[in-house]
Amino acid sequence: MEKLAQNHYPLHELIKQRWSPLAFNSRPVEPEKIGSLLEAARWAASCYNDQPWFFIIATQDQPKEFEKLLNCIVAANQKWAKDAPILIISVARLSFKHNNKPNRHALHDVGLAMGNLTLQAQSLGLFLHQMGGFDQEKTKETYHIPENYEPVAAIAIGYPGNVNQLESDLQERELSPRNRKPLAEFVFQDDWGNSYF
Repeated sequence: MEKLAQNHYPLHELIKQRWSPLAFNSRPVEPEKIGSLLEAARWAASCYNDQPWFFIIATQDQPKEFEKLLNCIVAANQKWAKDAPILIISVARLSFKHNNKPNRHALHDVGLAMGNLTLQAQSLGLFLHQMGGFDQEKTKETYHIPENYEPVAAIAIGYPGNVNQLESDLQERELSPRNRKPLAEFVFQDDWGNSYF
C-alpha cells in the first residue's frame, strides 16, 4: 500500500513515501538490513557529538525477548505491533558524557538518529511506526535503565503487511489519507505567529 505525501514543494522520494503503517508482514528482516538501520542512526548529528542515543532491540526470532519488549508497549498498540518482526525502544542519556551537565538537546538528538534510521529503512523497503504509547516506568524497570537515561519511543519495524490482517477500527486508520498542517501555521518570521508564507 502506498500513501504518498501531497507536497507543495519538491520532496525527496524517500520522504514522500514515508508513512507509519499499522499492518506489518511477519517476514524477518535480514540481519544486514538491521545493521544498516542502526549504522544510519549512529551517523546522526548531535550536540557536541555526544551521541546520546541508545536502542533496545528485540526480534521475533527471539520470542522471549520479543515478548519482553512487547509487554512494555500499551495494549492498544500491542494489537498491531505484535506482527512487526522488530521492536525497538529508543533511549536518551540526559547529560553530556564529557562533563555530566544536563543535555537539553538529548531528545532532539535521539530524534535526529531516528530520522536517519527512518530514511535508511525506507531506502531498504522497510517501514516503521514510532509510538509514544508505551510504559516508560515499566521499560526502565524491565531493562534496568539507569538514572539519567530516559526511554523516548517504542518503534515497530518491518515490511508492509496486508490491511485485512487488522481489526476493522485499525483498518480505517490504515486506509485514511495522510495529512499535514500547512507551512503557514508553523513557519514564522519577524514575530511569533507572523507566517513566512
